[in-house]
Amino acid sequence: MRFPSLRPRRLRMFKALRDLVAETRLDPSKFILPVFINDNVDSPVKIKGFEGYYYPPESPSLIEYISKAMDLKVKAFLIFGIPRSRDYRGSQAWDKNGVVQRALRYLRRELGGEPIIFADLCICGYTDHGHCGLPRKTLKGDIIDNDSTLEVYAKIAESYAESGVDFVAPSGMMDGQVKAIREALDTAGFTDVGIMSYSAKYASAFYGPFRVTMDSAPRFGDRRSYQLDPRNASEALKEVLMDVEEGADIVMVKPALAYLDIIRFIKESVPHIPLAAYNVSGEYMMVKKAAELGIIDGEIAMLEILTAIARAGADVIITYHALEAAELLNSGKTPF
Repeated sequence: MRFPSLRPRRLRMFKALRDLVAETRLDPSKFILPVFINDNVDSPVKIKGFEGYYYPPESPSLIEYISKAMDLKVKAFLIFGIPRSRDYRGSQAWDKNGVVQRALRYLRRELGGEPIIFADLCICGYTDHGHCGLPRKTLKGDIIDNDSTLEVYAKIAESYAESGVDFVAPSGMMDGQVKAIREALDTAGFTDVGIMSYSAKYASAFYGPFRVTMDSAPRFGDRRSYQLDPRNASEALKEVLMDVEEGADIVMVKPALAYLDIIRFIKESVPHIPLAAYNVSGEYMMVKKAAELGIIDGEIAMLEILTAIARAGADVIITYHALEAAELLNSGKTPF
């Protein structure tokens, strides 16, 4: 019997050997943990329909939560705010005493400069209409006005910078948002505050649990006039290149799991720019619910998905799995 001259299985025989030659490695230092700060609660409240997540108010519980993550080597956090009141322009989003601004100052006061703090920059959760931009009436109906929205984004960016943020993360998909924000930050003297832009954010069904959590679903229409069409790939690269030219420090693909091809395409096209991928709430909850039904191993599926996102080319992974994944990775008890 003739044996094959090449035997790839030699490199897969033992875990230590598989680890030695692994092409992709997950590390908690590459995760960003989303955190929801709710101005309407005084103590931690579980988020309905979002397993394992709760609203930590601006309180010692928030510090404990962030500190636990940092002990697990997760050092970066993406802050979202749920305000007490909403209006047409989303004015609470740039209020100096707004929910995110107070949380930023509190975190800096208690934890200093060690945590890397990103703050989502949008108005959908602050408006009474739920859109990421300001509506304007036209003969063809209500549209989202791009340029007036940029003025609002600039105000929010400056207020976040004044409160101690490291990176602002504009998620509204308005044309020119990175340029408007960069100019506002630089003019105000915040040249060291970075921008992680939601550059290729698709109009996706996978945002459901997040929108319930934030109560940020649009009250009329949808977001397809500004978020990317899932049928398009080259358009994502166009958006990324625009953001890089305008001054983005990190670009992002969102969602991650259904857009692994986009992650790979972007990374190969602009390899010198750090690329983030957002493993979104719907992707997270699919794993949780399937594991709850006993039809998959939740821990293995979680690590497999995160590995796939990294393997596709993501340098940074924003994920709701960050804490449990970090615990597994730190323990060394991973399945592969």
